Amino acid sequence: MTIRASRFAPTCLASLLAVFAIGAAQADEVQVAVAANFTAPIQAIAADFEKDTGHKLVTSFGATGQFYTQIKNGAPFEVFLSADDTTPQKLEAEGDIVKSSRFTYAVGTLALWSAKEGYVDAKGDVLKKNEYQHLSIANPKAAPYGLAATQVLAKQGLTDKVKDKIVEGQNITQAYQFVSTGNAELGFVALSQIYKDGKVTSGSAWIVPASLHDPIKQDAVILNKGKDNPAAKALVDYLKGPKAAAVIKSYGYQL
Repeated sequence: MTIRASRFAPTCLASLLAVFAIGAAQADEVQVAVAANFTAPIQAIAADFEKDTGHKLVTSFGATGQFYTQIKNGAPFEVFLSADDTTPQKLEAEGDIVKSSRFTYAVGTLALWSAKEGYVDAKGDVLKKNEYQHLSIANPKAAPYGLAATQVLAKQGLTDKVKDKIVEGQNITQAYQFVSTGNAELGFVALSQIYKDGKVTSGSAWIVPASLHDPIKQDAVILNKGKDNPAAKALVDYLKGPKAAAVIKSYGYQL
């Protein structure tokens, strides 16, 4: 019995080491370019994703238009979570993504927000009163939420009236920062930046009706650099699952 046990022990140890080696091989990193408005949700999703799959996210946050330029210039991103659907469509037409990988992971909501309690009314009439000095928006040429903000102003006949008051951020994060630091009394931000579990978390806000701007459909794609990375496919699959959906909805997005 002793002889058999001594023979079995190395075999068992070798099997265990093989299992651990397979597990390590299956745990990969994925480089993800994430639209700035989706910062908080992806950070929450990343924790569950890493725990459930073993894969790790390496995230970069910024404006969709800037990411497009970086991707075209060879940036090492493997998955792209855009703030619109037109940029991923363009990348698809140009042959830069894995075929059939594009899908809408969220539909964004625009909000007019002030860091001051009670400053923004529930109907957004503060915008029409035009008594503020600065209005923050994201760069409409690079950030879909900035473009949506300009559409709201146009529909309400305010484009010319407020053009000298606009403070433009490079992306939606900077637009939010202008308001949060008091450099602008109010601004257009992504609802996800100020909202969690059914309520605005600070200041005061008007949730802009979707009828006032084009739909902010946010698409995800696997880029060509991620075609052979199991973690890239695993992330896209995870974003379609119930755990991710619950997180996305908790930040005020539609699915």
